[in-house]
Amino acid sequence: MTIQKPILKKIQPGLGSSVFVQKSTIERAEQKPFWHYHPEIEMVYVDKGKGKRHIGNHMSYYTDSQLILIGSMLPHIGYTDRPNHGSELLVQFLPDFLGAGWKEVIEYNPIQALFERAKNGLLFSKSVENKWGASIHELNHLQGFDRLHLLIRILHGLSVTDEYELLNAQHFSFEANLQESSRLERVYSYVHQNFQQPISVDEIADLASMTTPAFCRYFKKRTGKTFTQMVNEYRVVHATKLLAETDHPIEQICYDCGFNNFSHFNNVFSRLTGSTAGKYRRELKTL
Repeated sequence: MTIQKPILKKIQPGLGSSVFVQKSTIERAEQKPFWHYHPEIEMVYVDKGKGKRHIGNHMSYYTDSQLILIGSMLPHIGYTDRPNHGSELLVQFLPDFLGAGWKEVIEYNPIQALFERAKNGLLFSKSVENKWGASIHELNHLQGFDRLHLLIRILHGLSVTDEYELLNAQHFSFEANLQESSRLERVYSYVHQNFQQPISVDEIADLASMTTPAFCRYFKKRTGKTFTQMVNEYRVVHATKLLAETDHPIEQICYDCGFNNFSHFNNVFSRLTGSTAGKYRRELKTL
């Protein structure tokens, strides 16, 4: 059994353009998501969607529209478990898409600071979404200078708001040393593929070519969590998805997510979400 390494994804903007824009309806998005990174900054606007997201060290489930900015070289997994409605607009561009000397232009200082914050992943508030959502969609209908000009306006608007949440708040990043971090990247990829099955720390340590004590120290130092905590978080995120999208009994959801003890599942779910699974499901139905 092998651990899949993250993929350096190559992005090709259209001829004569420095910005890649793609719109896809969620019902046609059948490409299997994978753990990857790229030098381009990525803006994602999901309109009335729901699914799981994994950005750096952050894992969660969303049930509505969202606007996210993912910084350069921040590993993430493409949006998964999409429903059959809604749409997603993807915008990707290099940090220096404004030119080699753009950082010397004082008017661009707020955008430069935005790009630094985006290295931890930014989730913007609903009011920011409402203000810029239509403009982001308009990027798909523009070309050349018109697209570039509008993107700069959007980025400036995002740079001057404080209505955002850092998704990767523990500053988990592979930018500084990608080669050394490939081990941790492979671990995340393996968990993403196998979290519904039993996964032991000894198994992962062996696959990572480390002793168990060495792996535990390495993982805690890099992520601020134990490996078991991370796996439990991943399973709870999947549980919130099933609670929202199915009518399956909660006990069945427990086992479908990889937990082998219902009482343990209840304790972990309550600790991570601040709510019982039953209350979480009831509150979703009132949204």
